[in-house]
Amino acid sequence: QVQLVESGGGLVQPGGSLRLSCAASRSSFRLLAMGWYRQAPGNQRELVARITGGGSTDYADFVKGRFTISRDNAKNTVYLQMNSLKPEDTAVYYCNGRSQIMVGMSYWGQGTQVTVSS
Repeated sequence: QVQLVESGGGLVQPGGSLRLSCAASRSSFRLLAMGWYRQAPGNQRELVARITGGGSTDYADFVKGRFTISRDNAKNTVYLQMNSLKPEDTAVYYCNGRSQIMVGMSYWGQGTQVTVSS
């Protein structure tokens, strides 16, 4: 399986910012559509943002205007810039990769904790 490793989580105050990174151990990273998901304890996992290998993006309504997903194919890395953070953004954030040439192939990172609190 492809290994995905998230980093950049931490504790911030409401209104603050964090940038999450997800590094993939794959030479053909540009062939993966990437996404960020999040899950709070007791809640279901939800899609936050996604980006295709070509750079087309899509966002959940509750993060539009605040979060930005991007990728650097030369570094095999996808990012999630999170601004204007709210307490309800508190969750474990997971990186996901889906093969754009092999149907059904999907990969998950181990997650990174984001806590927004005063």
